Amino acid sequence: MILKRRKSISWFRKVRNFFWPEIGFQRAARYVSHKVNRISGSPHAIALGFAAGTFASFTPLIGFHFVVAAVLAWIIGGNLLASAIGTSVGNPLTFPFIWFVTHNTGSFLLGLEGREEIAIALPHAGMKLLFTSPVNFFAELWAGLEPVFFPMCVGAIPLGLSSAIFAYLILKPAVANYKKRRLKLRERRMAELRNRRKARAASQQEAGT
Repeated sequence: MILKRRKSISWFRKVRNFFWPEIGFQRAARYVSHKVNRISGSPHAIALGFAAGTFASFTPLIGFHFVVAAVLAWIIGGNLLASAIGTSVGNPLTFPFIWFVTHNTGSFLLGLEGREEIAIALPHAGMKLLFTSPVNFFAELWAGLEPVFFPMCVGAIPLGLSSAIFAYLILKPAVANYKKRRLKLRERRMAELRNRRKARAASQQEAGT
């Protein structure tokens, strides 16, 4: 397969690259930008897809960001590949900030900002309750997670939406300009190729005469 690694990397190296890319965060950001620009599709669809991924990154549904981004992109007519790349907005560097602001924003909107204690508790009966009474297990689990999870969900809506709109407004003209430059470069190369062919044909004709 083209561009496939000759030797697969270990899981440890994959995890390490997720938290600290070997190529550095600046080069990793440029690489993501390059991948977005090379996606086939209209700038509008690409920007919409990336915006969907950006919004999904603000939700507390860790592990399901790709799914949320794909569903949102499909609903609004965005590019699915761009939506997957857009989830890179949520990463080990940004997650602490995202979680902090979404929780505080959600708590403010729900009127919970004055609460002093927030506990994340597992059911008292542990995993045994999961198999004996799944309904009670998830009811107790939600009771422990609700003080954090629900405010984060509420806070993710305005913050994720505003970030998605910002990403769309920035990315759409950037992708459009990139595609225009590529088109002009391709046309210039094709013109140079035609000129070389004409010159070669003319020289061969002169040599034949």
